[in-house]
Amino acid sequence: MKAVIRLIATVHGFAALLFGFAALALIVIATHVGFTAAAAGLDRAAAQGIIEAVGLLAAAVVALQIAQTILEEEVIRDSHISAPTRVRRFLSRFLVVLIIALALEGLAAFKAIHEDVTQLAYASALLVAVGVLLASWGLFIRFNRYAEELEPEAMAAAKREDRKLK
Repeated sequence: MKAVIRLIATVHGFAALLFGFAALALIVIATHVGFTAAAAGLDRAAAQGIIEAVGLLAAAVVALQIAQTILEEEVIRDSHISAPTRVRRFLSRFLVVLIIALALEGLAAFKAIHEDVTQLAYASALLVAVGVLLASWGLFIRFNRYAEELEPEAMAAAKREDRKLK
């Protein structure tokens, strides 16, 4: 059984490495898109290109955040995410970056409406989904706080693990 657990940790490590490489590729692409847009002149098309570059950078941050979370939770800590504190932290780290990325995508979609009004429904749905996701995340955190109060030793254990990572 220990061999299976080590294999799973290795696979998690490899997946985190792939997320890291994807993030680096997105950063390079975003840099190229941003500089190309800015070099073309400071007009509406350049603004759209820079907004696209910001969206790519947000996706890169999401990929890096996922890589870091996988490494910390599955490889370094070797935890199997059972305590409410770990679950809340894991999801919170991921969701905060995801919400920002989706909000930026929604804003970029609203910018594209100037060219194609049929995209209004897509942009509106995306921003409504961001709001619903944000509200759901808030409820999740609120409900998890109650669970943490029932298990204060789990919170103390999670804080001790955090000190080990620093």
